[in-house]
Amino acid sequence: MLLTSGSTCSRAQQTLAPPADAGGPITIRVDVAVRRHPISPLVYGVSYAGENAAALHCPINRMGGNNTSRYNWRENADNRANDYFFESIADSDKTPGGRALDFVRANRKAHTASMVTVPILGWVARVNPDRSKRWSFSVAKYGAQQKTDAQWSPDSGNGVKADGSPLTGNDPRDANIAVTPAYMQPWIAQLTQTFGRAAAGGVDYYLLDNEPAIWNGTHRDVWPVGVKMDDLFARMRDTSRMIKGVDPTALTVGPEEWGWTGFLYSGYDSQWGGAHHWQGGSPDRDAHGGQEMMPWLLAQFAREEKTGGKRLLDVFSLHYYPQGGEFGDDLSPQVQLRRNRSTRSLWDPAYVDETWIKEKVRLVPRMREWVDKYYPGTKIALTEYSWGAEGNINGATAEADVLGILGREGMDIANRWTSPGASTPTFKAMQMYRNYDGRNGGFGDTSVACDVPDPDAVSAFAAQDGVAGALTVMIVAKTSGVAPTPVTLSLAHFPGAKAGRVYQLTAANTITRGPDLAVTAGNAKLTVPPQSITLVVLAP
Repeated sequence: MLLTSGSTCSRAQQTLAPPADAGGPITIRVDVAVRRHPISPLVYGVSYAGENAAALHCPINRMGGNNTSRYNWRENADNRANDYFFESIADSDKTPGGRALDFVRANRKAHTASMVTVPILGWVARVNPDRSKRWSFSVAKYGAQQKTDAQWSPDSGNGVKADGSPLTGNDPRDANIAVTPAYMQPWIAQLTQTFGRAAAGGVDYYLLDNEPAIWNGTHRDVWPVGVKMDDLFARMRDTSRMIKGVDPTALTVGPEEWGWTGFLYSGYDSQWGGAHHWQGGSPDRDAHGGQEMMPWLLAQFAREEKTGGKRLLDVFSLHYYPQGGEFGDDLSPQVQLRRNRSTRSLWDPAYVDETWIKEKVRLVPRMREWVDKYYPGTKIALTEYSWGAEGNINGATAEADVLGILGREGMDIANRWTSPGASTPTFKAMQMYRNYDGRNGGFGDTSVACDVPDPDAVSAFAAQDGVAGALTVMIVAKTSGVAPTPVTLSLAHFPGAKAGRVYQLTAANTITRGPDLAVTAGNAKLTVPPQSITLVVLAP
């Protein structure tokens, strides 16, 4: 998990508690003729949308996460790794590949694109013949451990000795089997035979495993030493080659990396650096000319395409979680303020991270620059992210801010981790972009210029609908207190607008339609409550 960032100049950053009232009147300037570019509808995706797919009008759904690194399609089982006692657990369905088959079927019913993770780690779960679970760190075999799965499997330990040191030297075959891409080939064939090729409505995207730079932590029972640069590339390349050999129209996605150190260093160097207090160089990176991990990986795929004649990486994907306590349910005044402003780490070239990162992250433009320089034509994706507090309006305003940023900055695909509960403000914040009226009414598909005086207090995003020509403006008020903020919408190059519909989400946790908004001489006036999300829909 990743990142939080801090503003270098925001008034809100200098305040230890949310301001009692919003600031004075502000003007949001929208120019329909400036900074126009398409917004990919796939930025509104999730991981594991489940029964919420239709209500979210979800465009793309991801089957991913730590357990998918060791999904054994033949046994329809996975290993929960460090998340839960390194236990291999079978699904109730005995059908080979049953989990993925059900996932894709549900997506097709909801008219949602599918992303399915294919393991490249080299180990997958092993369960008993009767489908009962197995585990990697048996107390009887390896001795007493700090914690055990006392309620369900008391012999299953967490792989940490009573003195706090990690247990080493275990046999990975206790709960896993070693595999190669050839083991996965019949699974891709099964999915293709069942649903057709990607180009004909089958599985659209295959993800190449999950967060490899921390395999040595998450999956240390089978992978105790961090993965090196060459090894990771080879595994991605070979698995992608296998996938495209079955379905040449399928798109491959990777490396699904976890966060900042993984963007810059291999798993081997991250592990080595942690053990040596990041002193004395980075052996793996040094052996590759000092090049950062992600640019190096993109360059290898570009070189592979040049020599082999085939593109083996279609989408460059990363994961992103703020690192200052935002990802969670902390609602302290300090964290609420940080949650509001840390979204700037996605785009702001002046924004310095407040946590251990302490750098200008500017993640979306950074990803685009890496691709443009090292592997042009590759799409970019943020396939895991969350700003937490999904049950609170503070989490909802952060989510609304993130979705606006991703569209404005040109991200191609994004998947929130995971679908929020349908009763939460964050779920409704996502509906404000995709289904604000219960009839799949959504934000426009062409981003246009939209400028605000202080995005830490009130951010805004604007887009035009390419079919009806309507202009949509999303206003995210982040300030706390009781006083609303007076807003003037100043519209340029959008003639003829007379009135606008207004939809609003507040701490009352209901999307409501307010009185229509009058437009006079290209200006419209409204007030937005503290901690609220307001959508204005203006007909041309």
